[in-house]
Formats: sequence, structure tokens, C-alpha cells
Amino acid sequence: MLILRSLVFNVAFYIALVLIMLVLLPTILFGPDKVKAAARIWGHASLWLLRVICGTKVEFRGLEHIPEGGCIIAPKHQSVWEVFALITVFKDFTYVLKRELTWLPLFGWYIACGRQIAIDRSKGRAALSQVARKARDIIGENRQLFIFPEGTRKAPGAPPDYKFGAAYVYNDLKVPCLPVALDSGLFWPRRSFLRRPGTIVVEILPVIEPGLSVSAFLRTLEDRIETATNRLMAEAIEKDPRLAEGLYRAPVPAVDPA
Repeated sequence: MLILRSLVFNVAFYIALVLIMLVLLPTILFGPDKVKAAARIWGHASLWLLRVICGTKVEFRGLEHIPEGGCIIAPKHQSVWEVFALITVFKDFTYVLKRELTWLPLFGWYIACGRQIAIDRSKGRAALSQVARKARDIIGENRQLFIFPEGTRKAPGAPPDYKFGAAYVYNDLKVPCLPVALDSGLFWPRRSFLRRPGTIVVEILPVIEPGLSVSAFLRTLEDRIETATNRLMAEAIEKDPRLAEGLYRAPVPAVDPA
């Protein structure tokens, strides 16, 4: 049943995405706000399909911690799920994302017209400077800047690998940062078509105010996100021990028979 429901959902998910992009395509002519409204429709539709077909719900905690005005939002990144789910809560968003996504038909048009920040991750420091430059305008307009602090999806339970990007922007712009913990990877595993039933929990943590050094900020950010994420995953696995199958397993070193 899990395989069948997952298959049905994945088909419905991508059909819905294509239909939404086609039907709402005129929104790209009317500015970023309309494009973001279209993206939120996609987010709500996807969450509805996931709940109805797979029995996967969502619980948002800590909404009271969302500050007024511009800020950096730094979510844990375990799955594609948070890309569309978080925009149903954060209304005026800009993602820092890899430029390859802009090459996708239709989807790339929405990214460009929605004023998202697409970067070439191979350019290192130059890419960071690009993000900081564009982020000044975003924060100045009291908008919210999403930066995944590990840069890419990490399997639940995998060793953390926090990059310099969020710290660079935090230090350069002197703005608050909002850490976000979640356990989505247990229910929507990366590189898998399975969608497990249960309740994905997103916990919005207290804001990190500006003023910390880069090293102190990175330590604080990692500690808060990892501590809360591990707690959320433990809660989920206690309710359904089968979810532990999705936890990261370190590669077993090869043994030299000699």
C-alpha cells in the first residue's frame, strides 16, 4: 500500500505542478508578488495531495518567533518537501538556489520573474558576494531570504556540514537569522519515491540577533538547528519506529582481504 500510494502521489504531484504552471503562467507578466502567490498555490495544493493520498500531514511550531521585517531564514534541508511547504507560511520569500533550476522549462521562468537568487555554486566567494549584494535589496524591502545553511539536502541523521554562506550574509548585512528545524526527510526521503504517512513537524526556533562573530554565529546556528532536528526525529520515530529506516547509514569501509 505504501508503494502504491507513493506512486499515485508522485504522478499527481508532477501533473499538478505542470497544470499550475500552465494555468497561472500569465502571473509572470504582473510582477514578483503574483508569481509568489502562484507558488503558494502550488505549495498548498502539494500539501493537500500529500495529506489526502499518503496520509502525511504537517505541524508548524513556533510561528510566534517569526520577526517583523526582513530577515534570513535558515532551514534544515532534508527533502524537496520544505521547498514548497515553507512558502505557505513565509509570504514574501526569496530563495538562494542553484542556477541549474533556472534552466528548467516553465519552472525557470517563475524563478526569474519571482526575483529568486540563482547562483553558480562553483564560483565560491564570487557567488557569496552576488548573494550579499542582492540580499541588501531584499532585506531593505523587508522581505525574507531563504538560505539552506548546508547548501544541499542531507539525509536524516547525516553528519552536519554547515557552509559559510548564511554566516557571510548575516555578517555583511547585520540582520537577524531565523533557524528552522524539521524532520521531513523521514517522510519524504531524498532519492526515493516513497512518501510515508505521519506528521512532518517544522519548528521555527528563536531568532539569532545580529552582532555575533562569524564563528559564533555558525556554532549557534548549527547547535540550535541540529539539537531541535534530532529531537523532532526522535519524537517521530518513537511514534512510528519504521521511520528509523530512513536514517543515515555511514558507508562501511572496504576491507582489504590481504
